[in-house]
Amino acid sequence: MSDSTSEDQAENLDIPDNLHYSQEHAWVDDSVSPALIGITEYAANQLGDVVFLDLPEVGTKLQAGDEVVELESAKAVQPLVSPVAGIVRYVNRDASDDPSVINSDPYGEGWILKVELEDDEPDLLTSEQYAKLTR
Repeated sequence: MSDSTSEDQAENLDIPDNLHYSQEHAWVDDSVSPALIGITEYAANQLGDVVFLDLPEVGTKLQAGDEVVELESAKAVQPLVSPVAGIVRYVNRDASDDPSVINSDPYGEGWILKVELEDDEPDLLTSEQYAKLTR
């Protein structure tokens, strides 16, 4: 794939303004409690069609930087690195049953975890900062 095609795809990515992002391509919606966590459209595109995800147990304590979920596609196996510290309160069993939702709706039905945050000020990127990272 040529660089110009990659740049065109990056410029057309959906990067919602209301979310925060990690450099490892996870998103966090901390406007709700518990906070929602998933992977970005950029990460979903890079990974390809997700066919399996290995979710943690509810109640698992996370530290920012922990590899918390394993996402498997035809191309690769990639961990979701937790962008925040907290306790897993819910896992998206629907996404586990039908992982394609992570590719088709990464910011909606494709959420992966709901986490009760322990850090009120996680070190995350704004949508503008994340957009620059993906270009």
